[in-house]
Amino acid sequence: MHFISQELEDYIEQHSENEPALLAALNKETYQKILLPRMLSGHFQGRVLSMLSKLICPVNILEIGTFTGYAALCLCEGIQENGQLHTIDIKEELVDFQRKYFDKSPWGNQIVQHLGEAISILPTLEIKFDLVFIDADKENYINYFELILPKMNKGGIILSDNVLWSGKVLGPLQKNDLSTKVLLEYNKLLKNDSRVESVLLPIRDGLTVSRVL
Repeated sequence: MHFISQELEDYIEQHSENEPALLAALNKETYQKILLPRMLSGHFQGRVLSMLSKLICPVNILEIGTFTGYAALCLCEGIQENGQLHTIDIKEELVDFQRKYFDKSPWGNQIVQHLGEAISILPTLEIKFDLVFIDADKENYINYFELILPKMNKGGIILSDNVLWSGKVLGPLQKNDLSTKVLLEYNKLLKNDSRVESVLLPIRDGLTVSRVL
């Protein structure tokens, strides 16, 4: 679902920072070789992630949902020299694809890949994070949030992707649509939870920025 016209989206991209060459190559190869390539963050959202990371200057970053690694590389653009990005995904077939582009970037040795269910991996990470990007299975967004929050530094930022869910959050809710049901609950949680302050941005499929209090 396009919330604004394709022409306006094109204009926005044209008047934002250019897509770095490495990310353009990753974008192209993802569309050539990988199923569901629209899951990739893409030029405009990627520049938003990059800008936020540069403003935050995080030491440690967490990403839930690596896909082909585009967003991870955008987030790394603001990482400190002594920092790490930990990224979690369940798709074993994408690990080598991700690593190829990670190692072509300046941050290859700072990116740690985790293969498996985030619900199981998150409790094992004994790290405090400054920046988190949640972009995996929507049914677990609330579970991820509750697992992540104790691992956040005060003032840290949690980014939640796809919170508009192609407009499905406006209903009517279908009986068996668990993803939309959870996202509706999650959006209310972020609005009302006294542990964070949040703003929902109409970027692509919806991006909520939450600051840990």
